[in-house]
Amino acid sequence: MGSGASKFATYLQLAFFLFVAGSGTLAADEFRSPAVSVARADWRAALDQLRSEISTEPSVVPAFTFAGRRRLAASDPRSLPAFMQLNATTSRIFTGIGRSTVPVLLPFDAAAYLDARWTGTLEGIPLSRFQADFRPVDMFDAGPAGYDAVFSLEPGVGLPQRIFAKPVEVQITGSLLTYDLNDPLGGKGEPVKSLAAQYPDMRRFIREGYVRYAFTRFGVPYVVSIQCLDSAPRPKRLACREAYPVAERFLKALHVAGGLPSRKRMDVTPETVERPFDLSADFSYRAPGDIIAKSGSRKQGGRADFTAYSQIRFPLEKAPAFAHSQSFGKHRPAASLDELSGGPTSYPWQDNFCEARSFGVGQCPSGFGHQGQDMRPAPCPAHDDGGEHCDPKQQPVVAVRDAVLIRSPKQQAATLQVNSRNEHIRFRYMHMNPAAMDEDDILNGRHVAEGEKIGVVSNYLDHPNGTTRHLHFDMQVFTRDGWLWVSPYVTLVSAYERLIHGRGREVGPRSLPAAANVAHALPEDMSHREPEEGGEN
Repeated sequence: MGSGASKFATYLQLAFFLFVAGSGTLAADEFRSPAVSVARADWRAALDQLRSEISTEPSVVPAFTFAGRRRLAASDPRSLPAFMQLNATTSRIFTGIGRSTVPVLLPFDAAAYLDARWTGTLEGIPLSRFQADFRPVDMFDAGPAGYDAVFSLEPGVGLPQRIFAKPVEVQITGSLLTYDLNDPLGGKGEPVKSLAAQYPDMRRFIREGYVRYAFTRFGVPYVVSIQCLDSAPRPKRLACREAYPVAERFLKALHVAGGLPSRKRMDVTPETVERPFDLSADFSYRAPGDIIAKSGSRKQGGRADFTAYSQIRFPLEKAPAFAHSQSFGKHRPAASLDELSGGPTSYPWQDNFCEARSFGVGQCPSGFGHQGQDMRPAPCPAHDDGGEHCDPKQQPVVAVRDAVLIRSPKQQAATLQVNSRNEHIRFRYMHMNPAAMDEDDILNGRHVAEGEKIGVVSNYLDHPNGTTRHLHFDMQVFTRDGWLWVSPYVTLVSAYERLIHGRGREVGPRSLPAAANVAHALPEDMSHREPEEGGEN
């Protein structure tokens, strides 16, 4: 048979599988890329604020040139020499700050710092003195999408006494890019009276385990957030009411610290995601949102999200790999077809984003659920066949993209962040051993390459053997409400197809039935369970 006839036969086979799966659309239309809006930064307004801040230290003023060349385009960095001069100083502390395409706001008083440096009084003064008592930055990353930073505040710095006695981590993001999600909870919040004069449009709200402060400055969305519990204060968990004064101290101390303009960009519109044309001989998957019956939270089902949010390398090093629930497999009713029954290490895959959990997830129908997708590598062969040795405790986990790490020592989660011209997205890995990650330098600020080994599949949840041996993988995208969880299922299906060089076959119905009551399948105290450090299990 000729190559043209072979391709035509494959096309007919593909169309047949789509018909059997109950899909009314072509495969090319199944997966779409996300929609992303691009803000337009007002650098002249940022320059005015910088001028005002620098003027508080007369000794520093002569070092800055606020009048740029008029004939230069607004996107030309030379049109803002004051920012180039500022970056030259602050980049010594915040590496790469000039790569940010939005004005960088940080709790760093550049004018006071420069005054101390140039008057010879800087030696012996801790950096926290210029950072409203916040420690030197834990993580700073800047790029074409904007910037992200993490700072910590030690207990006992003049704020109300806390029951929680550990340092409090504060995150800030300023981004040109915001993902356009169908978000029923978006845009809500309450004003903060103590900050109203400084931030007239600020909203404070508690969402997905964080108290967040969202505001717009220079035409750019910024969000400051602290992970906390909306509950009574406890020694091991920060209560949100204890986080409020820390966040407000941080916000009151924000100054312009750097950044440079870039050329104007267009919004990113959704496109069809390319997938292999040739069908895989064995890979199949259930439809997005088709979670195990009765496993959803509050009588709700899953979320039928057909968005591939990023083109990634699959997070497990080798195929085959299997995506299934690690919590509800025993509760699954028997399927009428063997191919639909599935198992923890068999096809078809099954979505488990939005399975019942007590974690807030705005993209789940109930507003609560599992924040990502669980998966396992294939088990080692029962007998050594003379091939490559397989150690079940050493199956590699790899970086899905070139990215920067966000992780403090001892934390259970490792997050990779991509900051590029068209993406501002995070990928989080769970259940690898924290001690092993510390030893392997899986820590804040380290850059990793796509495909680089960052750990092994494990079973850590608060302690070794705390869960089944699997990888939990999830994704967050930046919105005007901050970093929100989105379903990684289609992104993983797409990545797996590229890994195995074959298109998967969707099985099962696309129209998802309403979920049944799940109370009988959950521990009695599930609704009161606190998030683990890192926020998931």
